[in-house]
Amino acid sequence: MSASKINVAKQAVSYIADKLTPNMILGIGTGSTVNCFIEELASYSNLFKGAVSSSNASSKLLQSKGIEVFSLNDVNGIEFYIDGADEVDKNNNLIKGGGAAHTREKIVASAAKDFICIVDKTKIVDKLGSFPLPIEVIPESRSLVARQIVALGGIPELRQGVTTDQENQILDVKNLDLSNPKEMESRLNAIAGIVDNGIFAFHKPSVVLVSEV
Repeated sequence: MSASKINVAKQAVSYIADKLTPNMILGIGTGSTVNCFIEELASYSNLFKGAVSSSNASSKLLQSKGIEVFSLNDVNGIEFYIDGADEVDKNNNLIKGGGAAHTREKIVASAAKDFICIVDKTKIVDKLGSFPLPIEVIPESRSLVARQIVALGGIPELRQGVTTDQENQILDVKNLDLSNPKEMESRLNAIAGIVDNGIFAFHKPSVVLVSEV
């Protein structure tokens, strides 16, 4: 675990620690920075009820730390959703999906009252798009979706050897114009066969914590 990831994980725990209540459900994202957060959160597991997780990997780590994992279907709401990002712009729009979990991440984020994004300084950008945009696609639609992405100006590449927790595939897309993130998020999700894309403009974080080291 890098010092920057541990640093921002500690920041996030400090941000929510005095707000935890016995019946509170947290939302937990996916990735190495979130893994650091889970490690730090374990010491506070007696102060909240449990968590809804965005991936099988995070669920396993939470359970190993004694934190109960709930299905989103079984909870009434989520107070805080904590997750990382691959890029964050000046308006808190994100690109996520480097870990192939962005669909479930977006669902859990949409259910939370507050989304807290935790990143290191390298993830802060002036404009989204240097990081290839992950798009989850139903396997049977992959070629059809790829052609329509090309028509939008994008260059799609299949992420080899990767399937999502929903058993779908990931196209990593370069060269799309993301100057209007909401517009592109909507246009992509209107393409039949796309499950969801990694632009978080409609469900962006209310708080972005950046590592101090």
